[in-house]
Amino acid sequence: MMLSGCLYSMIPEGAQPRPSVTNTPDTEGVPAELLPFYEQTLEWTACDRGGATFDCTYVTAPLDWENPGDGEIRLSVVRHQASGTPVGSLLTNPGGPGASGRDFILDNLSYAVSADLADAYDVIGFDPRGVGDSTAVRCFDAASMDAYLYDIPAAPRGTDEWEAELTERNKAFAEACDANSDGILPFITTVNSARDMDLIRAVLGDKQLNYLGYSYGTFLGATYANLYPEKAGRLVLDGAIDPAVSGIEVGTTQALGFESALRAYMQDCLDSGSCPFNGTLDEAMADLGALLAAVDRTPLENGDGRMLGADSLMTAIIAALYSADSWPYLTQALDEALQGDPYTAFVLADFYNAREDGAYLDNSSEAFRAYNCMDYPVEDDQAAQDAADAKIAEGAPTIAPYWSGPDPCEVWPYPPTGTRGEIHAAGAGPILVVGTTNDPATPYEWSVSLADQLEEGVLITRVGEGHTGYNKGNSCVDSAVDAYFLDDTVPSGDVKCE
Repeated sequence: MMLSGCLYSMIPEGAQPRPSVTNTPDTEGVPAELLPFYEQTLEWTACDRGGATFDCTYVTAPLDWENPGDGEIRLSVVRHQASGTPVGSLLTNPGGPGASGRDFILDNLSYAVSADLADAYDVIGFDPRGVGDSTAVRCFDAASMDAYLYDIPAAPRGTDEWEAELTERNKAFAEACDANSDGILPFITTVNSARDMDLIRAVLGDKQLNYLGYSYGTFLGATYANLYPEKAGRLVLDGAIDPAVSGIEVGTTQALGFESALRAYMQDCLDSGSCPFNGTLDEAMADLGALLAAVDRTPLENGDGRMLGADSLMTAIIAALYSADSWPYLTQALDEALQGDPYTAFVLADFYNAREDGAYLDNSSEAFRAYNCMDYPVEDDQAAQDAADAKIAEGAPTIAPYWSGPDPCEVWPYPPTGTRGEIHAAGAGPILVVGTTNDPATPYEWSVSLADQLEEGVLITRVGEGHTGYNKGNSCVDSAVDAYFLDDTVPSGDVKCE
């Protein structure tokens, strides 16, 4: 459930950056024990990137919000100051959990927000606790991470020995995270991150939070609105996660979503006239399943010595399904794999895992695991799991053989503190939820559900492919979101954008 940007930030032609400013913190109603955090004055330094002007700072937050005297962490924050007269700050989150919100804005400002929003708002990116340049989760070095993500198990898939081998890997990973993360793992939760977000709002000097969250960022934003409804300003949640569904249901719905997106890709590939598969859609999907099975039996050796098995090939496929713009790369990867060459498949899998030239560009994989293992209760319901497996086998036959395995969170060193349940955010005011009809990572039904749960949820539907809907070229979606942020214009009802 991760969104990765691919564009670069742009300053509107002729715009001049304003001098860096520091606003008076908003401390209204803050308990005495939290005042040292809410009263802090930010010190901004220039951190320009790609020809655009940014400034960066760190915010000090409690390690444990329930016991604020028990330690501190730091949160890395970046700001692109409004090109015009600022109306306030707009916090953003790109998803994950575990994606860097700081890098998202530094590298992808024009992907994150429209030019009109960048003109009107100080656009804020931040690395949530546990992520990137903030106090971060640390687990494996690059070599160990390679082994964990790419090595092919010795035992045959689905056997007891295979299960035991993967469980041992998960244990080693969890133990490394605990040993190398300086005691922060129990506090890497979405609830704590939402509280951090209120602190960032306050030290920026904003009375209310304006927020644009993508993918997992929708869960973070909805959690914030539930905790601080009186502080919720204009919130847009794009590519929603349903907070009420269980971990088993999440896995099931995503498997079906990726199979649906894979079929859409395959039909487009067949229609292109240059597809490595042929025949009907079902025949082509069966041939793709045969390719996955062949690679599972006989992995393909890459130039760097890594072996491409079915799991890494599935990672490559999933990476390309996040955006229809990536479909040509998937065609190339599959064509090469049919000829015994895994190079492009590894390029896609490495992109998904934030790996480049043997190094890992961030800690997104570690933080992803840390958040999910603390947010989702471990489910010991074999009947529910068996029913989910049967549903996946029927509805996602291409993906199903490579979708399940031992739950890494069963061996996480700390018990989860998160719960699953509807979020109503009573009193928060109107919240826009954007859903894309064939979104593979956060299926459309989740956006429908979250909009229904929220006391004043408004659903904006983008009919199309890919993950998330705003700023992807659909003027109907973009106009509705921008009008809400710029003019506080709330649609009179749900909006469908063809």
